[in-house]
Amino acid sequence: MDTSTRQRWLSALANSPIERLLALLPPALPADPRWLRRAETGLMMLQGRSGGAGARFNLGEISVSRASCEIDGHVGHGWVCGSDGRHAKLIAQADALLQDPARHGELMLAWIAPLENELAERRAARSREAASSKVEFFTMVRGE
Repeated sequence: MDTSTRQRWLSALANSPIERLLALLPPALPADPRWLRRAETGLMMLQGRSGGAGARFNLGEISVSRASCEIDGHVGHGWVCGSDGRHAKLIAQADALLQDPARHGELMLAWIAPLENELAERRAARSREAASSKVEFFTMVRGE
């Protein structure tokens, strides 16, 4: 599995609401995965860059939940902003199953494609909402 594909599915899982994951994932999840790291919540330091390209600085902390499990020899990791350990556990299990070449294509179509479509729709709706309140400013130059 290449890194960019895995990043894509982890992003879709982490940015989707847990209610959607609970409706979509459980039928395919194993009853008792081997947990390498049970769900735990901690803090992570966020870094920023002035102007997007300047020197790094510590912006602040954010709470993060994580979990890791092993399913059929594949290790899955789940990270999600916030303190919902169930969300991290679902992501870890989905990550492990998506690494299995026998299931990968089927699960990408069943899980990731719909989640990515929903994320794109939410982003487009937010963009339309922001565009509706956009104010155009202009400067008039005085002739002297």
